[in-house]
Amino acid sequence: MKTRRHLLIAALLVLAAARFAPPARSIVPESLTDHQFWSLSSELSEPGGTFRSDNLLSNERLMQHVIPALVRGVRPGGAYLGVGPEQNFTYIAALKPAMAFIVDIRRGNLQLHMMYKALFELSADRTEFVSRLFSRKMPTNLPPGATAEELFKAFIAEDADPGLFARNVAAIHDHLTRTRKLPLTTEDLAGIDWIYQTFYSNGPLITYSANFGGNGSFPTYAELMTATDGAGTPRSYLASNEAFAVLKTLHTKNLIIPVVGDFAGPKALRGVGKYLKDKQAVVGAFYLSNVEQYLARENRITLFCENVASLPLDDTSSFIRSIRDPTYGRGLGLTSQTGSMLTETKICAR
Repeated sequence: MKTRRHLLIAALLVLAAARFAPPARSIVPESLTDHQFWSLSSELSEPGGTFRSDNLLSNERLMQHVIPALVRGVRPGGAYLGVGPEQNFTYIAALKPAMAFIVDIRRGNLQLHMMYKALFELSADRTEFVSRLFSRKMPTNLPPGATAEELFKAFIAEDADPGLFARNVAAIHDHLTRTRKLPLTTEDLAGIDWIYQTFYSNGPLITYSANFGGNGSFPTYAELMTATDGAGTPRSYLASNEAFAVLKTLHTKNLIIPVVGDFAGPKALRGVGKYLKDKQAVVGAFYLSNVEQYLARENRITLFCENVASLPLDDTSSFIRSIRDPTYGRGLGLTSQTGSMLTETKICAR
C-alpha cells in the first residue's frame, strides 16, 4: 500500500514534469482567408473610443533598448499583442510571432493598420515600401542591402510626388476592397485617406505631433527607423531586408489583425484570449505603451489585469511598457521596460 508520503512525492513529480514539459503544439493557422481575417477583426472589436491624439507614429526613441532581453527571454512562436502604430512592427520583426493582434481603442488605429497592410502587400521590398508610404520616387542609387540611414537619407532628399500620391491612394483602395475584398466602410476609407495624406504632406520627417502641433522635440519617422538598441545594433523593421520580410509575410498571410478595443473593456482582450487558447497558443509579448497610466487614473486597472489574466500565458510572457525617464527632455523622455505578465497580473488582479 502506498503511503501518504509516496503519494505526495508522486504528485510533486507530476507537477515537475508538467512544469518542464515542452508546450503543447500550437495550432495557429498558417494563414487566414480574407473572410476569416475580417471576421476575426470585427468579432473581437468593441465600439470605438477616443484618445487625446491620433498617434500616427511613435514618440519612443529608446524603444529598441529592451529588444535584446526580449529576444533572449520570450519563447519563440507565440502570439504578439500590442497597441498603437508602427513600433509594433519593430517588436514583431524581432520576436517573429506566429500571429499578432493590435488592440487600440481608436478606430483610427485600425484604419492606420489597414493602410500599412496594403502598403506591405503591394511593396516588393523596403525601398518600394518607403516610396509608397511617403509618395516619394524610389532613388536609383540605393544598394539592396542599404542601411536604414542610407535609405532615409535618400528619401528625405526626394520631393513629394502628387501624381504618385494619387496613384497610391487608388492602389490602396483597390487592394483592400477588390483584391482582399474587405468590406471597409466609407468612413474607414476616408480615415485611411486622411492618414495617408498626413504621411504624404509631412514625409519622412513626420513626428508624433504632426496633427496637433508640438515643439519639434519628438523624433521623426526617419530617426525612429534609424535608431538602435542599447548596444548600437539597428533593429527597426526597416533596418534590414530580413526584418521587413517578417512583416510582409505576416501581412500577406493575414496574420496581423487590428482590433478596436479597450484594454479594460469586456470583449476585445478576452476574445483574443479565447481565440488563442482554442489554438493552444501562448502570448509571448504584450506591448502596452503607457496605457496603464490612463487606466489607473480612471480606476480601471483591475479590470485590465483581469482581462490579461484571461490570456494564455507562460513564465516567459512579457509586458513591454513605456515609462517616463526624467533624465531626458520632452520627446526623449520615454524609455521602455519589460515585466512578467504572469507574475504582475496575479498581483494586480487580486
